Amino acid sequence: MKKILLLILTFFLSLVNCKSHKKTVSESSSVKEKFEQVYQKYKGVKYRYGGTTSKGFDCSGYVQRVYKEAFNIDLPRTTKAMMKSGKKVSKNDLQPGDLVFFHPTRKYYHVGIYLGNGIFMHASTSKGVMKSKMDLNYWKKSYVTARRIL
Repeated sequence: MKKILLLILTFFLSLVNCKSHKKTVSESSSVKEKFEQVYQKYKGVKYRYGGTTSKGFDCSGYVQRVYKEAFNIDLPRTTKAMMKSGKKVSKNDLQPGDLVFFHPTRKYYHVGIYLGNGIFMHASTSKGVMKSKMDLNYWKKSYVTARRIL
C-alpha cells in the first residue's frame, strides 16, 4: 500500500513540475514577443546622442524606452546606472530580456537587450536601432557584464 501511495505522489509531483516548466517556456516566449513588438516599432530609428524618442535614440535611451513600453518598468537613464540595476547574471546564463553591457571604446559603455540565441537589440551609433550577434569579434572583445531586470 505504501508503494502505491508513493507512486501516486511521485506521479502528481511530476505533473506539477511539467506544468511549471511549460509556464516558464510560455512566459519566455511572451517576453520575446513583447521585445520583438517594440523592436519592430523602432527598427532603423537613427542614433542620436542623448536621444530617448523615435526621433533618435542613444543606447540607454532605447533600452529605457523598450522596458517602459513592453513592461512598464522604469530603468535609470544612463548606461552606468543601468549596470547597477537588477541582478548580475553570467554570460552563460543569459535569458531574453537581460541587459548586456559592452565597453567598445575607452570613453563609452554600451547597453543592449539580449533576445536569445546570441542576439541582442540596441541603438548602434552607425546603424541606429538594430539587432547584432554577440559572437561578432567587436562585441565579444568588449563584453563587460549582464544584468537581469525581469
